[in-house]
Amino acid sequence: MQTTLSEQARQLPRAAEAESILRTCVHCGFCNATCPTYQLLGDELDGPRGRIYLIKQVLEGHEATAKTQLHLDRCLSCRNCETTCPSGVDYHNLLDIGRAVVDAAVPRPLGQRLLRQGLRALAPNPALFKALIGTGATLRPWLPEAVQGKLPRQVQPAKARPATAHARRVLLLEGCVQASLSPNTNAATARVLDRLGIAVEPVAEAGCCGAVDYHLDAQEAGLERARRNIDAWWPHLENSAEALVQTASGCGAFIKDYGHLLAHDPRYAARAERISALARDLVEVLRDEPLEQLHAHSDQRLAFHCPCSLQHAQKLGGAVEAVLKRLGFELTEVPDSHLCCGSAGTYSLTQPELARQLRDNKLNALESGRPEVIVTANIGCQTHLDGAGRTPVRHWIELVEAALPPLDSSHQPVTP
Repeated sequence: MQTTLSEQARQLPRAAEAESILRTCVHCGFCNATCPTYQLLGDELDGPRGRIYLIKQVLEGHEATAKTQLHLDRCLSCRNCETTCPSGVDYHNLLDIGRAVVDAAVPRPLGQRLLRQGLRALAPNPALFKALIGTGATLRPWLPEAVQGKLPRQVQPAKARPATAHARRVLLLEGCVQASLSPNTNAATARVLDRLGIAVEPVAEAGCCGAVDYHLDAQEAGLERARRNIDAWWPHLENSAEALVQTASGCGAFIKDYGHLLAHDPRYAARAERISALARDLVEVLRDEPLEQLHAHSDQRLAFHCPCSLQHAQKLGGAVEAVLKRLGFELTEVPDSHLCCGSAGTYSLTQPELARQLRDNKLNALESGRPEVIVTANIGCQTHLDGAGRTPVRHWIELVEAALPPLDSSHQPVTP
C-alpha cells in the first residue's frame, strides 16, 4: 500500500514500523472473510482492511475523529486476519500504533474514560478484584442480570499444591483475575506437572502481564508492568528455571511480545527478548512430556474452545486438542472454531452488545456436538462463555487433573 507519512507521524517512536506494515498490505480483502466484526456489521470500516485504511489516513495527516476511534475500538484484536492474510501483514502492531495516535487526539466521553480507568485499576489488582467478586456473589440475587453474567457461576476451590521438590523447575504466572474467578486452574497445573517431575515456582513479585493497561489507552503503563515482571523473573531464570509458564493464553501472547515491544529500550531489550523466548503456554510444556505415565481416564465428552490468543497470536491451534486426545478424552467437532467468542480481554465490557452476539454464536457452535463440558485455555474466554449460564465452561487443565488416578503411599499412580 503506497504510504506517505506526515511530518508529525514521522516523529513517532514506531513510525518506521507503521510505514513498513502499511506497505505490506495489498488491499486483497481476504481478511474480511474471517473478521468477526465485519461478519456481524458488514461495514468495510469494521474489517481489517478498512481499519488499516483509517490508520493510514491518520498517519498521513488526516484528522482523527470519534468515528475513527469507534471503528478501531470495535476491533477485537483477535488476529484472525493475521492467520488469513497471504501477505503477512502485522496487523495487531499497526493497530496498537494507530490506536495510540487516535486516542491521544480524540478525548473520550466521561463515561468511557471512567470505565477504562476503573478496569485498569481493578483487573490488575488481585486483592481488590477478589473483594469485588466476593461482594458480588453475596449480592447476586439483587444484581441486574447483565452484572450477574459477569460473576462466576461456581468457583472451583483450589486444591492443595504439591510440595515436592524436583530437579526440573518452571515459573508460573499467577495472573490477575484468574486467582478469583478460577483459583483451581493454577493449582491443577502444579499438580499435573508434579506428576511429570516438574516443580512449579510462583513468583510473588510478578504481577499483571501489562495487557490490560496496554490495550486500554495506557500503553506506557502496560510496558512498565512488563519491566517490573522482567525484574521479578530474571533471578529465577538465571537460577535454572527452564520456562515461564502461563495458563491464560491472553497473558502468554502479551508476554511473548515483550521482546518486540521493548526492543528499543536499552535497559530491557535483551532481557525482554529472553523472557519472550522462555515464555510457554501450558500446552507447550505438556505436549513434549510422556503423558501416558499420567494414566488419566475420563468418559466425559468435551468441546474445546481455542482462544484467539492461542491459535492466532501464539499459533498453537490444535495443540490442546492433540494433548487431550492423547490423554483419552473424547472431543466434539466445533464448527467455525477460528472465530472469536467476544471476550477479547476487556472487550466484553467495553463493547457488550457485539461481545454478546459473538458469545452466543460461539456457544451455538460449541454446543452443536452436545458436550458435557466446554473447556478452554484463557480465563477471559472461560468467564465470558460461562456467563451465559449454558453448558459449564472450565480450563482444560482442571479436567486433566480430575482424570488422574490417586497416588499410593510411594507417590505412584494407583492404576486398575
